[in-house]
Amino acid sequence: MKELKINHLAVLASVVLLFVLGFLWYGPVFGEQWMGMVGLDRATIEANPPGAGIWVTNVVSAIVSMYALAWLFTRLNVQSAMDGAKYALIIGVAFVLLSTMTTNMFAQRPYGLAWITGGNTTVGLVIGGIILGAWRKYKE
Repeated sequence: MKELKINHLAVLASVVLLFVLGFLWYGPVFGEQWMGMVGLDRATIEANPPGAGIWVTNVVSAIVSMYALAWLFTRLNVQSAMDGAKYALIIGVAFVLLSTMTTNMFAQRPYGLAWITGGNTTVGLVIGGIILGAWRKYKE
């Protein structure tokens, strides 16, 4: 049986798609609802744009999460897009969505906020899982 290795191009493609997803998710799809739930409006955001630290953290987070998923997939011998999606969905729901819901409930944040923020991360993991599962690379 051939041994899987991390496909760096698949990781890069996954990271890029995470940013596309975030742009859409927090823009036209759920942007208005998200801003309302966190107490922001467009005028406030435009008057106080996020600094470089937020974007650096965002990039590092996306890279680390996709490399961790890719590494895990080599250990689990994920061989298809469907397997990648299934594992990523389990990880996203178990470790992201449910903990985000719990944290938000204790912080008395709106319940829907957990679905928006945790949902973005979970969907991003599933997209990454599909790419990493389908675009495999093997050790020579």
